[in-house]
Amino acid sequence: MSAPALAIEHLSVDYATAAGPLHALRDVGIEIGAGEIVGLVGESGCGKSTLIQAVLRLLSPNARITAGRMALAGVDLMGLDPEAMRKLRGDRISVVFQDPMTALNPVLTIGRQMVDIQYRRREPRAAKRRRAVEMLKRVHIPDPESRFDQYPHEFSGGMRQRIAIAMALMAEPALFIADEPTTALDATLEVATIELLKALQREIGCAILFVSHHLGVVAELCDRVNVMYAGEVVESGPVRPVFQRPQHPYTQRLLACDPARVRERTRHLPTIPGDLPDLVSLPPGCVFADRCPQVFEPCRRAPPPAVKTAELEALRCYLAKPSP
Repeated sequence: MSAPALAIEHLSVDYATAAGPLHALRDVGIEIGAGEIVGLVGESGCGKSTLIQAVLRLLSPNARITAGRMALAGVDLMGLDPEAMRKLRGDRISVVFQDPMTALNPVLTIGRQMVDIQYRRREPRAAKRRRAVEMLKRVHIPDPESRFDQYPHEFSGGMRQRIAIAMALMAEPALFIADEPTTALDATLEVATIELLKALQREIGCAILFVSHHLGVVAELCDRVNVMYAGEVVESGPVRPVFQRPQHPYTQRLLACDPARVRERTRHLPTIPGDLPDLVSLPPGCVFADRCPQVFEPCRRAPPPAVKTAELEALRCYLAKPSP
């Protein structure tokens, strides 16, 4: 059996602050099989970006991985020296970030940028140009031969996002990380981008970690989903049971806040009452206890373990019913 495209086990990350260590990630476990699309959702500040930076080994200087393991197709990422890790980035791991307006260098043509990122390929420049033009065709940039020498400001936001996706996928990576790639796009372009990612993923066969706060997009695109809250994965499993029959109280509240689920006209959108926990001084029990409508005495004593249920791969809640 082949190794998963990405395996993260018991990952914990701290940031050094004046008030003490901030426990940004705690005991996080995520697995993405080859050719699989896995979603990562949660409100702002839950640790999604820290997780991406940890996988890429691009954490800020005040961050430290305190525990855990990360492997890319069986290769231990934490055991690689900086030079070996640099060779993986942009080759075996590619990333598209959420803002297409700033992802491209404004003073270089898109063609120059697409050719330059192929510096690892020992091919003539003409061959690299042909590959770049072909990739622009695959992401539906009209008349790519003539637009190859244009600058980023000459393209719309949706086109720039597709160009960024094309650049990330040119290396045919084992893992493609999409960090909220549809955030800056309107609804029509969002749908087009989802369909594009599906088509390219089928062609290239790479695994995708799709990070988003847009629950509808994740439901449409992903095979499985991980729900994060305050640095922990609280619910993980196939998209259908997580979205249709959420079991963690946070997931239930998060889905209830989706404007698409509001059936009656109202002046006030639903919210989750309460505040996020202090990640420097964590509560002794469940991190969601102070905001949970179903809290009971065990929730205050100790953090709940992650258990496997009949439908879910992991559920971090004392209400969980473990599979027999």
